[in-house]
Amino acid sequence: MMGQHDSGFSEAGLRRLRDVLERHVGSGKIPGLVALVSRGGQTHVEALGTMRHDGGAPMRRDTIFRMASTSKPVAVSATMVLLDECRLRLDDSVEQWLPELADRQVLKRPDGPLDDTVPASRPITVRDLLTSTFGLGLDLTARTAPIMGAFFEQGVYGQEDGWLLPGSEPDEWMRALSTLPLMHQPGQRWLYNLSDDVLGVLVARVTGQPFETFLRERIFDPLGMTDTGFHVPADKIDRLPPLYAPDPQTGEFLVEDQAEGGHHCKPPAFPSSGGGLDSTADDYNAYFRMLLNHGMHGNQRILSRPVVELMTTNRLTSDQLAARKAWARKGVHVGYGLGQQGGWGFGMTVRTDRGDYAPIGQFGWDGGAGTTTYADPHNQLIGILLTQTGMSTPDSAHAIHDFWTTLYQAIDD
Repeated sequence: MMGQHDSGFSEAGLRRLRDVLERHVGSGKIPGLVALVSRGGQTHVEALGTMRHDGGAPMRRDTIFRMASTSKPVAVSATMVLLDECRLRLDDSVEQWLPELADRQVLKRPDGPLDDTVPASRPITVRDLLTSTFGLGLDLTARTAPIMGAFFEQGVYGQEDGWLLPGSEPDEWMRALSTLPLMHQPGQRWLYNLSDDVLGVLVARVTGQPFETFLRERIFDPLGMTDTGFHVPADKIDRLPPLYAPDPQTGEFLVEDQAEGGHHCKPPAFPSSGGGLDSTADDYNAYFRMLLNHGMHGNQRILSRPVVELMTTNRLTSDQLAARKAWARKGVHVGYGLGQQGGWGFGMTVRTDRGDYAPIGQFGWDGGAGTTTYADPHNQLIGILLTQTGMSTPDSAHAIHDFWTTLYQAIDD
C-alpha cells in the first residue's frame, strides 16, 4: 500500500489539528489530552494540557488512560487467536465452556415481565457472542424494562460510582447471568456490551489461563504494548490522571475515579473485555497498525489475514443494522463513531454509510471516559484521541468530533 499513501499529512493540516485541540484544552473544559495520528510511515503526537484540572504535571505521550469501551476492539483479539488455532469455531455452541448459558429462556417481549418466556430456538454460538447478538445486552431503547433493572439487582453490573463494570469474579458473574432470561433469540438482535464481557470468560475457560495472561502472551507482548493491562501497577500510577465527570449544570470538575486508591490501581475481580483496559496512545497505535497490516507486526504474524478481515468488516444483517442505528440515536457515548454510520464487526463498529468526513470501512470505537480510536484502511490512517473527561457533558464529544474533522483535512495526497 505504498505510493499514494507515502506522504502522510500536510504540515498545515497538522498545525490546524493542533490549533483545534489547543482550543479545546484552552477552554478549560478538558484538562489535557493526548492525540496520535499515523499514516504512511508518519506518526505525529500531541500531548496538551495537564493531567489534573487544577494544573500540576503536564500530559505526556506515555500518559495511561482508562480506555473504557475502547477496550472492546483490542480485547476481542484473544478470541481471534483461538479461532485461528481451531480451539474455537464460529458456529460451535458455547455450552461446552459456558454451561451457564445452556437451555436459555427468552422473554416474549424484551420489555416484558421476567417470567413471561419461551425456550430459546437454538443454542448460543461463538459467532453470536462475537457479533453482540447472543440475546442479552444493554438496550438504550428499553431503559425501563424489568431486565435492565435485573442486571443490577443480580449483580451482573455494579452501580457503584456509576461504573458499568462487572463487580464479581468471573464464575460468580456467570452464575448471576444464568439466572436471567435472554431479551431476544440468539443471533436475532444486536445488543451492546455484555457479550464482550462473556468473551473474556470464554477465553479464560478455553485456554485455562487468566484472560489477561493470555492477552499479554499472544497480543500485548508481541506488539510491545508494555503499558496495557486491566490495572495500572504502583510504579506507573503517576502516569494515570484522575477521571473527571464534569457536573452537567455547573461544569465543575468532579472526580469520578482517583488514580491512587481508585478502580484501576489494583487487579479487578473481573477483567472486563467490554471496558476494563488501561493503555497509551502508542500501545493502541501498535495494535491498530497490526490490523491495518492484515495481522502482521513487522515480520511477525499476530493474527491471520482472514480473521482480521472478519473482525473489521460489517457482520450485521440489514434488520440488525436498523436496530443498532436506533440504539445509536439514543446515544450511549454521545461521541463520534456512534452516529448513524455504524455497522458492527467483532468488538468494534465498522462504517457502512458515509455521514461525515470518514469513509465507509473505517473501524474502531469510542469510550465513555472520553477516548476514541479508529483505523481507516482506505487511507491507511489511524487516529487516537485520549482524554479523561467522561462523556457526561458534550465537551469530550465535541473535541473528538473536531479531532476527526481536522484530521481528515490533514491528509495530503
